[in-house]
Amino acid sequence: MAKSHNVTEFIFLGLSHNQEVQRVCFVIFLPLYMAIVVGNFLVVLTVMTSRSLGSPMYFFLSYLSFVEICYSSATAPKLLSDLLADQKSISLWGCLTQVFFFHFFAGTEMFLLTTMAYDRYVAICKPLNYTTIMTQQVCAVLVGIAWLGGFVHSFAQILLIFHLPFCGPNVIDHYFCDVLPLLKPACSDTFLTGLLIVANGGTLSVISFVVLLVSYAVILLHLRNQSSEGRRKALSTCVSHITLVVLYFGPIVFTYLRPSATLTVDKVVAVFYTMVPPLLSPVIYSLRNAEVKKAMKRLWVRTMRRDER
Repeated sequence: MAKSHNVTEFIFLGLSHNQEVQRVCFVIFLPLYMAIVVGNFLVVLTVMTSRSLGSPMYFFLSYLSFVEICYSSATAPKLLSDLLADQKSISLWGCLTQVFFFHFFAGTEMFLLTTMAYDRYVAICKPLNYTTIMTQQVCAVLVGIAWLGGFVHSFAQILLIFHLPFCGPNVIDHYFCDVLPLLKPACSDTFLTGLLIVANGGTLSVISFVVLLVSYAVILLHLRNQSSEGRRKALSTCVSHITLVVLYFGPIVFTYLRPSATLTVDKVVAVFYTMVPPLLSPVIYSLRNAEVKKAMKRLWVRTMRRDER
């Protein structure tokens, strides 16, 4: 690796060259990141401390919220510090580490969303067998598969860029390290590597997205046979899930399926899929759910009583 990597650090061009714009972005993104961490942590804490939220759906939701925190933390802290820095640099190994964890948590989230769709399918389409199918052991295995799938996906992406020679210039026209922007500063033919990266990330994204859409389509068709009250409750849950799926997968699929001449990730699209889904996830999954809101209120009351003592 030392023979082919003369570059020891990369320089980000960031979101803008204008310092005033960077300060404005800092003022905007810092509260957003804090809201992501606090909101998702509150969901995790609520599910862990509430006995009424013991169903598999909330079990998966707590892991999804934890992954959302990790996913946004793979890029947001570095972005915030760079917005106040004169030179936005990162070491080669720091860059590879960021790529690994970004894709690790992104891949894990994809598999978790797919798992949650399967959970809703069983709950709505096979309600009499739900408790026997979605046991604690099965749920634990599904979460383990999601983490393993994220690791395999990320490890494959790292292998594809690990062998690339970076001889300079060491400038990345982006605000964080990702596989597609790293192809540009590589001093070798990256056509095949680019295709393999798209095949890995793009195929995973598209297949997961299609599976999710088909699953929810089957669920919606099955709802026709239920009572109006049951249909309303199930439809409310499914709409929440579908909303986050579209918000998360839409920009990612767009990024990977663009023509090869425009493979460089658009910064605005990247900001959207790294910040918006983690920010809206607690709202979409929790604040529209009566059980979660009641559990949060009980948690708040217990906390206030402890403080009074």
